[in-house]
Amino acid sequence: MLLVIDVGNTNTVLGLFDEEHLLHDWRIRTEIDHTVDEYGVLIYNLYQSSRMKAAEIKAITAIIISCVVPPMLNILEPLCIKYFNVKPLIVGPGIKTGMPIFYDNPKEVGADRIVNAVAAYDKFQKESIVVDFGTATTFDYVSPKGEYMGGCIAPGIVISIEALFERASKLPRVEFSKPKTVITKDTVSAMQAGIMFGYAGLVDGIVNRMKMEVKTNPLVVATGGLARVIAPETKTIDKIEEMLTLDGLRIIYNLNKK
Repeated sequence: MLLVIDVGNTNTVLGLFDEEHLLHDWRIRTEIDHTVDEYGVLIYNLYQSSRMKAAEIKAITAIIISCVVPPMLNILEPLCIKYFNVKPLIVGPGIKTGMPIFYDNPKEVGADRIVNAVAAYDKFQKESIVVDFGTATTFDYVSPKGEYMGGCIAPGIVISIEALFERASKLPRVEFSKPKTVITKDTVSAMQAGIMFGYAGLVDGIVNRMKMEVKTNPLVVATGGLARVIAPETKTIDKIEEMLTLDGLRIIYNLNKK
């Protein structure tokens, strides 16, 4: 079985595949101060909570990691060797993706952005824009030929919420949820409306500008932890694929496993 690990700035997502089937998935906080053994115990507890059998754990014979937090690799690589006896495959320069990358410096592109693009094209086999709602929100364009053409990056939803709380002394920290109206009657609802509907407008604005530039109508695919919350408020998102990154890691591993 294949263990895939996607390390983001805020959260780390793990998935366990048996061939093409995702058996389990987990989301934990990314903590660069944890030791190898602390992460080992944490992952073991995840297995226990999913009632995985010892035979399933021992059946993990391959691991692939996508990481945008370089210090985490100093933890995860030894972890894989110590607890799984497996040297992990790291998504980065030199790895086969099956996708031409048209970027001024391909080494600058976040691994997660390439992984998402690979998964979107593999799944839909068409021109697409991938919107990933993470710590930052990324917008990436894949051509009709399956080429990664670039994209843009915006501040993430949680970053926006924290900025309001930290920089405006009278505004409280609020939960991210949808208010009933845009014209609200209290401060908390006012902040929630501004964040929710303002961010939906940001997404639609950027996607529409990308469509104007390419002069076509690509499929728009949303992924990331908050995709299911934001997507219904937008006019441009066509599909929600929460596990897109995990699927992309599986695809890339299969291209490189020999």
